[in-house]
Amino acid sequence: MSVTQTPLVEMNNVSIAFGGIRAVDDASVDLYPGEVMALLGHNGAGKSTLIKILSGAYKRDAGEIRVDGKPVAINNPRDAKHYGIETIYQTLALADNVDAAANLFLGRERLTPWGTLDDVAMEAEAREVMGRLNPRFERFKDPVKALSGGQRQSVAIARAILFNARILIMDEPTAALGPQETAQVAELVKQLKSEGIGIFLISHDIHDVFDLADRVCVMKNGQVVGTAGTGDVTEDEVLGMIILGKCPAGATPGPGALSAVA
Repeated sequence: MSVTQTPLVEMNNVSIAFGGIRAVDDASVDLYPGEVMALLGHNGAGKSTLIKILSGAYKRDAGEIRVDGKPVAINNPRDAKHYGIETIYQTLALADNVDAAANLFLGRERLTPWGTLDDVAMEAEAREVMGRLNPRFERFKDPVKALSGGQRQSVAIARAILFNARILIMDEPTAALGPQETAQVAELVKQLKSEGIGIFLISHDIHDVFDLADRVCVMKNGQVVGTAGTGDVTEDEVLGMIILGKCPAGATPGPGALSAVA
């Protein structure tokens, strides 16, 4: 990652309040092509709310969002998709009773000139994108409820990148997965990075974060405590940021850092 690169996305001084409570308060975070930025913090820290602003689920009260260096208006999920921002929720939001191709094109089905579903074209595209992402995937005819957790995660990611996502939001991608499936998700993430896709990773698993992320951004009480490269801080220091709001020497402090508010 070059410092001269333009970030894929920047969120600058973003705030949102619900009933007088500032869920996100003057938060700034950025993401570069081919990078994984982990967002960490306790429940209620503001990380999920910040990401929901980026995905268009919430409309910010203040602050700016830039994509490729240009200010953009993201007021709903359609706006986010227009800028190549896709979210893969923890639930994956898959239709269990249909196969991988049907899930990839759900709501955006390909049609023949006669107005019928073009199953051949959809399966061909599904095989192409899944082959890029997970060459070992072969269960194209099975309903997704019959797939393993790692395979289901592959389908959810393939659906996002099929429609040219450049910025992926992954919410707890390895929650409830075993070690083998967690390793499979790590391989998927590496593949996405190699294609220049930027990933915001929301996770409670510190080990996961250090395995997958290039940088971490820690939030507490709606504010950013600090941002750091995973090579510049230890797991214990990140835990100190999460629990105490204490920003270590290897991190860039944010408005929520203990020293900034003491």
